Amino acid sequence: MPLTLPMDDKPAVEGGTLYLVATPIGNRADITLRALAVLEQADVVAAEDTRTSGRLLAGYGIRRRLVAYHEHNETRQAARLMQELESGRSVALISDAGTPLVSDPGYRLVTAAVASQVPVVPVPGASALTAALSASGLPTDTFVFVGFPARKQGKRLKVLENLAHERRTLVFFESPRRLPGLLEDLRRVLGNRQAVVARELTKLHEEFIRGSLDKVSREIESRPVLKGEVTLLVAGADKTITEVGAKELDQALCTALEQTGGSVSAAAALVARRFGLDRQQAYRRAVAVKKAGRV
Repeated sequence: MPLTLPMDDKPAVEGGTLYLVATPIGNRADITLRALAVLEQADVVAAEDTRTSGRLLAGYGIRRRLVAYHEHNETRQAARLMQELESGRSVALISDAGTPLVSDPGYRLVTAAVASQVPVVPVPGASALTAALSASGLPTDTFVFVGFPARKQGKRLKVLENLAHERRTLVFFESPRRLPGLLEDLRRVLGNRQAVVARELTKLHEEFIRGSLDKVSREIESRPVLKGEVTLLVAGADKTITEVGAKELDQALCTALEQTGGSVSAAAALVARRFGLDRQQAYRRAVAVKKAGRV
């Protein structure tokens, strides 16, 4: 019997419609009533891995026609699914976990549906991106979702260099095996910023590792084995010297050096707090000011 949706007279599924259905990222209870209703009534369920999705559906007693839709067959399968939609059948697209299209296949199918004026309906729910961001302790008002960084270090470093002055919180997905390398590249390019590793979200061993990139890296390296899906969040850039103004900054550093008895480290800390600068930037500038004999 189809699930009854509270306070909504509209049917869960309509023919000729593509539904993007979010599924749990770990805890199987994190699925919405609407998602279950759509999965129960859709003519076709397109799944990234039919074995994984089959277990999810079976757990809720749902039996639907499952077809594989993943990165290796996306072009071919998108065309087939469009035939289903244009024939008036409903299709529910799901990924292995979380919200479809967020670093998962589906883009080709959605763009084809939009181009053919086939209704595309999101059925929101679990997302590792928003779950990790909300509990990170880093700014959440604006952020940049980077997704999975390039596997080759050269390409990865170029991407990180382009993000070096980004003021918004950075959010990455990464595998446990490649996480140490990414953390090292981040320290190299961005400096020792605050970061959070969120792993095994919503599962039994859910964990948030918080601290500077140095601290987080040491903690990760101390683990003999790191398992589970990882979401990495990194604080955005502080103000740059250009934004503050070099003349104003140098004057502030001169005053701070006099106040601290010529201590470059203490002067840099004072000025960094005052202007919202990265301490390393302020320290390098303080060294230059002192060497120039301006104090």
